[in-house]
Amino acid sequence: MAWNRKDILDIDSLSVSEITSILDTADGLKEISQRSIKKVPTLRGKTVILFFYEPSTRTRVSFDIAAKRLSADSISISAATSSVVKGETLIDTARNLESMNPDVIVMRHSSSGAPYLLSRHITTPIINAGDGAHAHPTQALLDMMTVREYKKDLTGLEIAIVGDIAHSRVARSDIAGFTKMGARVRISGPPTMIPAGIESLGADVVHDFDEAVTEADVIMMLRIQKERQQQYLFPSEREYAGRYGLNMQRLAKAKPDALIMHPGPLNRGVEISPAVADHVNSVILTQVTNGVALRMALLYLVAGGMRNAVDY
Repeated sequence: MAWNRKDILDIDSLSVSEITSILDTADGLKEISQRSIKKVPTLRGKTVILFFYEPSTRTRVSFDIAAKRLSADSISISAATSSVVKGETLIDTARNLESMNPDVIVMRHSSSGAPYLLSRHITTPIINAGDGAHAHPTQALLDMMTVREYKKDLTGLEIAIVGDIAHSRVARSDIAGFTKMGARVRISGPPTMIPAGIESLGADVVHDFDEAVTEADVIMMLRIQKERQQQYLFPSEREYAGRYGLNMQRLAKAKPDALIMHPGPLNRGVEISPAVADHVNSVILTQVTNGVALRMALLYLVAGGMRNAVDY
């Protein structure tokens, strides 16, 4: 399908056909990373700005690698090295960046809605790399890509998402994406970490962790986001691990071929045991690998690679 969308801000605004097109494009681009020379000229002459106001390893590096593998020039900017520390507003900073004629701005910000705000004030395409606890569309897309790779079809799958749902933009985007593609999503975690009304997004709340993972096709574990909590919402990490940590005994309740997933960074021994993290069913590192291909696909589509009709 022809791609005409300017920004990638969330999963909610993407249609099923758009999601499918993104995943298909990512599948086609994945083999580039397996070549001896991992570079194609598809986005040669394009410039991608990585505008990250929050720390990031996987997302930032994978976007950087994705841009370079498509031959685009990438420039990284953090809050600490931008003029924001001198009092410049976010909008003015973005307008100044736009005046240098970049082709894509990839943005992560601690405030929910920040990428939406900029999308209304600048014409440069924006890809949301995570905004507050609101959305993380590229993570959800790579999660769907990974599950589809192993399960072939997302329709009818039982997806269990467990952990700090309240502070997780990944959980919200995964719920939107998997339900839109026909899967059923259950969420579980301490009651203090399950936001009121989360069912309105299309997920079922299952407070008993063992019940949540029973007969699941996919188990997505989330870390406790202490940096977003003003006070701890559980007694201790030891108690959390005992009640909501995925261990081998709990994994046995899921389907034998259940995929074990985690958006990272993972805390071994807290939300997931080392044995489970390294289990044969774990696709955590595959998620990271697919993250590069998925972000290559988004840069390719948003920066006009398809419109330029350059073969990759």
